[in-house]
Amino acid sequence: MTMKLNSVLLIGGSGFLGLHLIEQFYRHCPNTKLYVFDVRPLPDKLASYFTFPPEQIGFFKGDLTSEKDVSEAISESKCDVIVHSASPMHGLAQEIYTKVNVQGTQNVIEVAKKLKVKALVYTSSAGVIFNGQDVKNANESWPYPEVHMDGYNETKAIAEAAVMEANDKNGLLTVCLRPAGIFGPGDRQLVPGLRASAKLGQSKFQLGDNNNLFDWTYVGNVADAHVLAAQKVLDPLYAESLGGETFFVTNDAPTYFWTLARTVWKADGYIDKYYIKLNRPVAIVLGYFSEFFSKLAGKEPGITPFRVKVVCAHRYHDIIKAKTVLGYRPAVDLELGIRYTLEWMDETS
Repeated sequence: MTMKLNSVLLIGGSGFLGLHLIEQFYRHCPNTKLYVFDVRPLPDKLASYFTFPPEQIGFFKGDLTSEKDVSEAISESKCDVIVHSASPMHGLAQEIYTKVNVQGTQNVIEVAKKLKVKALVYTSSAGVIFNGQDVKNANESWPYPEVHMDGYNETKAIAEAAVMEANDKNGLLTVCLRPAGIFGPGDRQLVPGLRASAKLGQSKFQLGDNNNLFDWTYVGNVADAHVLAAQKVLDPLYAESLGGETFFVTNDAPTYFWTLARTVWKADGYIDKYYIKLNRPVAIVLGYFSEFFSKLAGKEPGITPFRVKVVCAHRYHDIIKAKTVLGYRPAVDLELGIRYTLEWMDETS
């Protein structure tokens, strides 16, 4: 059983995951009014993958850290549930992550409580438990590391903790979802980056020995999990098992790290007969040199110690909690997800 939602406010709905959230809510909750709050408008033109009519989606432009902007969006949308997926991309300055992930999320919590919103579903990250060491079949009992490797996941962990702490069974119910390795149509980083690296002749290089398992997750599946959480958190039968809880969300198909990259490259006709392998210690040293000389030249480094540690570590998760409590099942497998992504890139290139 799932609860009927009258209105949902999608904070960050114009972004990569945000557009898929609109799509999946539109498909699975056809009688629910959908609103988007974002700093940028919805795209003028959508890829053929998306079926929702943009003109039927309410839109509020505003600043996530502005009490006035968020209050107006909540009041006018009369939302039952807020789904907050707004977050800067990887590789930006620490102050941007602090402003959006920490201050922005705290503002949403405070305004939502003040205006008596029933529930908040927050998009966290599987990276909140990662510190460069192997993550093998991790479940939600794993603690945050004492020190995070990057500002993105550090601030995601702070925001996630605040969202869980805000849970009130007599007021605002909160749920945190932790997707891992998101890719799909609309992705501007992962798959486009792989295509660009192949064109530069980098597909023949491999960091690590590729024996580390990694969780990639199709973006439509991540959106499905959000729909389930939004529906079930308001159901009295599920509210207690969802409220204040975190859930890992993956494709439930850990694969060797370079498998996705080579599937993309193969589809584009890049098939290398051999690979130049750089083991982890050597690659980390090269990463430090790359950072140093790139900084002197004022350029973006091609390899960094952080990227090497991410690429060479085991990072896969146990999603039995999402399966049993949310009823989540990944509808799109990795192979089909890659096909959808490449079709979208060809359509929009």
